[in-house]
Amino acid sequence: MTILEVKNLNLGFQCEDIFRPALFGISFSLEQGKMLSIVGESGCGKTMSAMSILQLIPKTAKITSGEIFYNGEDLLKKSQKEMQHIRGSKIALIPQDPMTSLNPLYTVGDQLLEIIKIHQGLSGDEAIKKAIEAFDMVQIPAAKSRLKNYPHEFSGGMKQRAIIAMALACNAEILIADEPTTALDVTIQAQIMHLLQDIKTNKKTSILLITHDLALVSENADNIAVMYAGRIVETAPNEEFFANPTHPYSKALLKSLPSNKGTKLETIKGQPPTLSQQIDGCKFNPRCDYCMNICKKEIPNTINITPTHQCACFLNGN
Repeated sequence: MTILEVKNLNLGFQCEDIFRPALFGISFSLEQGKMLSIVGESGCGKTMSAMSILQLIPKTAKITSGEIFYNGEDLLKKSQKEMQHIRGSKIALIPQDPMTSLNPLYTVGDQLLEIIKIHQGLSGDEAIKKAIEAFDMVQIPAAKSRLKNYPHEFSGGMKQRAIIAMALACNAEILIADEPTTALDVTIQAQIMHLLQDIKTNKKTSILLITHDLALVSENADNIAVMYAGRIVETAPNEEFFANPTHPYSKALLKSLPSNKGTKLETIKGQPPTLSQQIDGCKFNPRCDYCMNICKKEIPNTINITPTHQCACFLNGN
């Protein structure tokens, strides 16, 4: 069952006197109890797409068209007051940087209890019990005593667990995890991703994973959407994507992954375009090894490679 569906989302930024489009017709869906990963280089629009769901975009940004359905209701038609109820209690955010996401002036427990009070209406012993349950769920040891600790008394991995606990404390149906393993070492990364997998499996929570790490995606995501320069260029189930990547950008990303075969590490030439750069046709054409004349003139349509695999590239018969 589809729990979240983004349809033809367009967004731009007001840069002084010029409005610059940044997201172009973004469409994807998230199934209940599944993990969808949006992947791509920094600046491609992954985080802005996710923040649009929660209406947490910057003041200079504006959604010009599109629909975002959560359980059949368009979130873009909700008031800010209605969205305040949905944020945290229905759709929760695990922000990008666990080191700066907690207020250093308050104990971790006070910050967790505040969220429980706002979204669950609990206080006193009931709220403390709920907080301990949340800490237990994310495997923070000695949960009751750790509620009294300040953020600086938590390691990076424990901070991230505490942030995930805050998301879980209100029984959110969807977790948006924005680069949840940033600044964590490889061992802690694996632990955090294992924790998210447990949450997905045991609580049937749907997870939208934002990341640039395809190795992380290959081991965890059910479905993948590849973004480049504000467009989704390929979507597919995990196994199908890694067995048969179709878009040249997807292929280039996979070739740039380190391997244990001793082969030379490949890189993608050039840089992703900035908002101010005007590129006619496919935005990837200046960096593409397969670029044709039509790629420099027209934007390819998204077509079906298989019933579950879509790609926007003229090489596929657009």
